[in-house]
Amino acid sequence: MTKRMIIMLTAVIVVFGLIFGYKAIGNHFMNEFFDNMPMPAAAITATEVYEDEWIPSTEAVGTFVAVDGAELSVPVPGVVVAIHFDNGQNVTRGQALVSLDTQTDEAELQRLEAAAQLAALEQERLERLHQRQSVSEADLERAQSETAQARASVRAQEARIRQKTVRAPADGVAGIRRVNIGQYVSPGEPVVTVGAVDPLYMNFSLPEQRLAQVRPGQRLSVRADAWSDVIFDGEITAIEPRVQESTRTFEVQATIDNAEGLLRPGMFGRVRLETGAAESVKVIPQTAVQFNPYGNAVFVINDNNANQTGNQQTVTQRLIRTGPTRGDMIVVREGLEPGERVATSGLLKLRNEAAVTIIDNGQVQPTAELAPRPENQ
Repeated sequence: MTKRMIIMLTAVIVVFGLIFGYKAIGNHFMNEFFDNMPMPAAAITATEVYEDEWIPSTEAVGTFVAVDGAELSVPVPGVVVAIHFDNGQNVTRGQALVSLDTQTDEAELQRLEAAAQLAALEQERLERLHQRQSVSEADLERAQSETAQARASVRAQEARIRQKTVRAPADGVAGIRRVNIGQYVSPGEPVVTVGAVDPLYMNFSLPEQRLAQVRPGQRLSVRADAWSDVIFDGEITAIEPRVQESTRTFEVQATIDNAEGLLRPGMFGRVRLETGAAESVKVIPQTAVQFNPYGNAVFVINDNNANQTGNQQTVTQRLIRTGPTRGDMIVVREGLEPGERVATSGLLKLRNEAAVTIIDNGQVQPTAELAPRPENQ
């Protein structure tokens, strides 16, 4: 019994040893095959590092504001009896826009004028009597005071009548009226908006680090989303003397030429402000850069590789120090030299000394423009 058990255990050990040995030998040769198997070349696009002249600039976003303009309302209540403008019409400073009913006010003005005239006659009569010393000085002064009060009441009523005519505060364009003839309006109720459109203010904010680079009279350019192909010129006219403590930014106001009337108050604008003289920089597309927490890197193409065959070459990863961006491009401060070629697509498939095939087809080449203008979908 013991001999039979030993034979059975020996047979089991031999069988399992053969199985595991076969498995180990198979894995060894399989790993050796994959380790020595040549990697297929990755298809990429490439471009050369080149030098360009860039003018240091800063960008910001802001809002167009009317130089002269306001939402008009009436300071006194009344009924609208006349509207003197059309929606969207050009108006001039002082032009009547909306008139309220003034019949009752004009009747009151006539009563006050009659009372003022009577007070003036009474004052003249007392002046003659005072010259003959028939009345006292106090009676004459009382009459003079009553005359002055009556004339002041007339002027106050005339001002009240003028308040019932809404006039344009400046040359500009009238908006859409919000009242109709016969409508009763209360004090402060909006009537119409009037705003000048040439020129316009552009209000925007900059970080406090830019304070030394901004000055009144400095030229700038602005783009509006509604007119993406048009550049509007202007200059800085005012700088807020105080920096906001909550955001560490300061307000800047520029005056923008708008002779063609394309811009409107309230529109969004993108400001570009030049902050220095032109300098020579090394430039590559942003798609060529791997932005990593430990540093930015590119894959440089080894053009002098001895093992390259046909259009197949290798790449080497290299750390670089980048600078400002503009459109699709980015400045390289350190790590690359003009004329070197870097991969611009397919970076996720690359590693050091990886074989690559460069595709020169322009249809797959990523865009590399300083001022890209993508079409709206």
